[in-house]
Amino acid sequence: MEDDTLSSPVIEGEDFYIAAKVPRVGHCEEAFGYSFEKMVLYAESIGIGTTWIGGTLNREMFEKAAETGDDEFMMIVTPVGYPSDTQSKVDINLRSMVRGDERLPSDELFFEGDFNTPLDCEIESLEAVRWAPSAANRQPWRIVKVEDDYHFYVRHTEGYSSGVDWQVQKIDLGIAICHFMCVTDGEFTIDDPGIETDEYTEYIATVRSS
Repeated sequence: MEDDTLSSPVIEGEDFYIAAKVPRVGHCEEAFGYSFEKMVLYAESIGIGTTWIGGTLNREMFEKAAETGDDEFMMIVTPVGYPSDTQSKVDINLRSMVRGDERLPSDELFFEGDFNTPLDCEIESLEAVRWAPSAANRQPWRIVKVEDDYHFYVRHTEGYSSGVDWQVQKIDLGIAICHFMCVTDGEFTIDDPGIETDEYTEYIATVRSS
């Protein structure tokens, strides 16, 4: 979409945006995150710059431009173009505020058998997940490996609310699964293994490594 009225206060020099819509159905957030990140990764592979924008935009105007129906969500947009060689002060400050160049250690994210046993090995697909982007760099994904099964969970940030009708951190889980599946082949299923969790941790999906 190209419209002079569509912009974000944290972006400079953009002319075009990509937006996507999904139906309001179960797991739509994860599906959106997976598909949008696939597009973002492809754009990066051909030298096109992107950045996920969900909060710093005039949502009503973008939804109108995307002709979003009552049975649809237009969750995230991204500007597309050739990135500048230098960072703006806004970008530097935002990345510093969320520690955008840092990630949680793997022993806080990945487990074996249950949530009490950190996974004691390095796996390329999990490292790809660890470095995936997430809203405010909260990294809400947790993975429990049981034999060849990788069970994905969302660790909801206590007290966090995005003020919309969909869950931002489930979009992050879609991004995480996308990164995992880009590195390894596997069978995707939704079959809760019944691993004990706390009140903030919710099962999302399972990938069985082949």
